[in-house]
Amino acid sequence: MTTNPTTTTRRRFLKGAAGSAAAAMLAGMSGPVWAKPIGANNDIRIAIVGLNAHGTGDHLNKYLRMPGVRVVALCDPDQNVLDRSVKRVGKATPNIRTFTDIRKLLAEKDIDAISGATPNHWHALSTVWACQAGKHVCVEKPVSHNIWEGRKMVQAAAKYNRMVQADLDKRSNNALARTVDYIQGGELGKILLVHSWVYKRRGSMGKVGAAGGKIPSSIDYDLWCGPAPKGPLPRKRLHYDWHWQWDTGNGEIGNNGPHHLDACRWAMGEKGLPKSVITFGGRYGYDDDGQTPNTHITLFEYDSAPILFEVRGLPRKTGSKLMDPYNATSRKGMKLQRNHNSGSPNNGEIVVCENGFVDLGSCTVFDRQGKKVKTFTASSLNAKENFIKALRSGKQSDLKTTMLNGHLSTSLCHMGNISYRVGKAATLEQTNDLIGKDQQVLDAVERTRQHLSANGVDLKTTGLTLGPKLTMDSAAEQFTGQFAKPANELVKRKYRKPFVIPEKV
Repeated sequence: MTTNPTTTTRRRFLKGAAGSAAAAMLAGMSGPVWAKPIGANNDIRIAIVGLNAHGTGDHLNKYLRMPGVRVVALCDPDQNVLDRSVKRVGKATPNIRTFTDIRKLLAEKDIDAISGATPNHWHALSTVWACQAGKHVCVEKPVSHNIWEGRKMVQAAAKYNRMVQADLDKRSNNALARTVDYIQGGELGKILLVHSWVYKRRGSMGKVGAAGGKIPSSIDYDLWCGPAPKGPLPRKRLHYDWHWQWDTGNGEIGNNGPHHLDACRWAMGEKGLPKSVITFGGRYGYDDDGQTPNTHITLFEYDSAPILFEVRGLPRKTGSKLMDPYNATSRKGMKLQRNHNSGSPNNGEIVVCENGFVDLGSCTVFDRQGKKVKTFTASSLNAKENFIKALRSGKQSDLKTTMLNGHLSTSLCHMGNISYRVGKAATLEQTNDLIGKDQQVLDAVERTRQHLSANGVDLKTTGLTLGPKLTMDSAAEQFTGQFAKPANELVKRKYRKPFVIPEKV
């Protein structure tokens, strides 16, 4: 007997998404809605899932301005957030549908794609469910909450032949693409090291007692928690501060790191995960409910070259509103600098080569003496415009950041967090001993010490968390070696029923 792939897709979604409730909602589905856009006037009909902050400020606003794109539905478990977004849409879309439960939204036949900006713990499940329901997906960074579910997203995109774009927008920058081609063309010789950093001010999230924080009455808390544990709110503010707790967020390396580490991996031409990772840091400057580090230095080792990634959440010094500039010295004595005299974030990437270096943020090439050689420019579409372009063409090759690339780059962030989470308290001297003799890495330790000292933190007395050097089997996406057991326990999470990603998507 021949199996109807449409029926199989629908059956899997009904079983995995929802049990009887979703089954009733989706029983009328007659197959995937996608071959080419089928809306009136050939419009692409899109739904925004997760509307607080970035969901409205970026996703919704961008799609509303695109010709040939109709925002037909909005979804968020917070009714207040939904109401604000409906006002933002305004009279131009008077009949827009709203949902608090994504399963009900995915049952709608006339939605071609979803664009998601939910909290991190919902990224993977919403993507897998959408693929099973015949929808295409643009998923916000970090694409996953852990390494395992990122691979499930890759599998779901392939199995259901869905367009799934990781919303890591640096690959949409055509000037950066020209810069990467220049680097890989060997004009500056071999890549020796890639530096990347995110210096972004983060204040204290406060502290609540055992009873937990107050859950807003406007929210369906069960739906908000989804795959994550449901219990008393472990912080004062429900929204946004979930970034700094492990059940729902991935810290700053997971928040902004995917963009920058994707650019690093792209410039290096690396197609897999690094062979090892080691990290150190801590949460300094205040005592709050945050679990993730606000000072975090991670070294990823590839065969070709290492990537050094630095996070700072404190200002230039106690009482200052400015963030640090970036200053480092390469192994060959090149001065690497990014001047910064602002309280705005200082983020970037520098590729250090034998005969010079490249600032990926400005697409500028420098020689060994720091003299500017050239700057690349080019017009570009933004990431969401690229997503729509791929939906119109039906070509996976038009996706600037595929789900696979999004998964791999996000997994570097997860690797850094896992090393940190299985780490132990250590002294500054122990950190120097374990990190090794590479002067560039030792310089990063010293830069961190000076930064914290300027904020009243003495690492010699306070100490830090030092993660072990974890080795990775890139093909299996599993850790190996001495610390493999505790590390691999963090490759996947425990899911709360019925919000479960199955082994076979």
